[in-house]
Amino acid sequence: MAQTDGTRTHKFPFALPASIDYDTLFRDGLSVHELFSQSTGYTYDDILMLPGQIGFAVESVKLSTKLTKNIVLESPLVSSPMDTVTEHKMAINMALMGGMGVIHYNNTIEEQVAEVKRVKRFKNGFITVPIVLGPHHRVSDVDAIKERFGFSGIPVTETGQLNGKLLGIVTNRDTDFIKDRTTLLTEVMTTDLIVANEGCTLEDANALLRTSKKGKLPVVNAKGELVALVSRDDLLKHRDFPSATKDKTNKQLLVGAAIGTRETDKERLRALGAAGCDVVVIDSSQGDSMYQLEMIRYIKRSHPNIDVIAGNIVTCKQAEHLIGAGADALRVGMGCGSICTTQEVMACGRPQATAVYKTGLYASQHGVPVIADGGIRSIGHVIKALSVGASAVMMGSMLAGTEEAPGEYFYKDGVRLKKYRGMGSLEAMSKGGDQRYFSEGDRIKIAQGVSGSVVDKGSVKRFVPYLLQGIRHGLQDIGVTSVQQLRERVMAGEVRFELRTAAAQLEGGVHSLHSYEKHFK
Repeated sequence: MAQTDGTRTHKFPFALPASIDYDTLFRDGLSVHELFSQSTGYTYDDILMLPGQIGFAVESVKLSTKLTKNIVLESPLVSSPMDTVTEHKMAINMALMGGMGVIHYNNTIEEQVAEVKRVKRFKNGFITVPIVLGPHHRVSDVDAIKERFGFSGIPVTETGQLNGKLLGIVTNRDTDFIKDRTTLLTEVMTTDLIVANEGCTLEDANALLRTSKKGKLPVVNAKGELVALVSRDDLLKHRDFPSATKDKTNKQLLVGAAIGTRETDKERLRALGAAGCDVVVIDSSQGDSMYQLEMIRYIKRSHPNIDVIAGNIVTCKQAEHLIGAGADALRVGMGCGSICTTQEVMACGRPQATAVYKTGLYASQHGVPVIADGGIRSIGHVIKALSVGASAVMMGSMLAGTEEAPGEYFYKDGVRLKKYRGMGSLEAMSKGGDQRYFSEGDRIKIAQGVSGSVVDKGSVKRFVPYLLQGIRHGLQDIGVTSVQQLRERVMAGEVRFELRTAAAQLEGGVHSLHSYEKHFK
């Protein structure tokens, strides 16, 4: 039966009410603004995006995004500053794959600085501050360096320091079969050296490495003094990890570190700045405090070259305060992490999808990115976080079971596990995590997290590429070619959303099976 809505004629095999609004009838879903204009708070599981049209290959999808006002990542993934998630191994690998790691501060200043330095030493290109030994050092000193830093190939100078006259280089080939580990390096080191001259380009140095087939290439000045080092391993890393998050000038990997808001954290900040830390995360469960506002202002005054990620927050008013103080990015999430009990214990927080949308929309007026922190359990959650306003996501439990996370594996009921705990758990608070919850001076401590374990996920070298490829496929299904385009089309109302009932969530997951296996790699 033909029916007209005033401009178009619709033909149905049945009659429809004359009062029907055809534009509404054929308009799928809700815009993000219509979705979150309701008074109910939504989690990632409550919402779903409708598919768009695919007109491009998945390889065309770009995941570059802003972490802060000044730092761009090639992948929107950041590892959380938790003592069972991020130390130097995690930070190095996250940066190599285009993301970033944030070193936790449940440790001494010296320990945290050492972690940052390990990341900064691991870089692609010129090693401008190489470890150097002198003629008085012994083979055992090389063993100690290899044990601590994971590499050998160490230049030997007259002074035992950078800018000393180069005497030789000692490698595994020189020391592997030496039984007496007290042997002086001058007796075993290689002295027939191929060197590059100061001022040469990285391309020239890499060409010398290729033709000489050496593992390390010392760079010397006109006086024969060591000024830098180039590593074949770094050349290979540059080839294998083209999306690595690194400084454009010195090629060092970028790394973040967490600090608190106490006076002692100003000393920690100074040490981190001297170690080359690129961004600090002010780590607090409730970021809208006079302590954090003052710390942000202090950092921007005293260390203007270090970006500040402030938080955690969940409301527009909180965002307004932190942005006004000078924050370069906002960390969003309160009580939504898998090991966090803040919402349950403190009756304070907000469902994460709503929190990210509200704060992200407000912060976008000021060009300040927001990082969705907590509640990420799957690739789909990452995509949803990016769609409702996050520039990046911070992950804890998703990465805690990997080889690069701190801690040892153990078996329980035949399953390989790793320990994972919230920074608000009593166990973590006893080691310093209580600063995050303003409770280090309390006689009675109130836990806002738990300790548990997570299943082995293998290496992040395999797991993170799996996540990134999944995100690309998700964006392809939505019909967008980049994180930036996703944000633009969501805010314009072109990407549509729907709410899911409990039954819809059940239907959208694995169901109606006797048993199944879930593999990440």
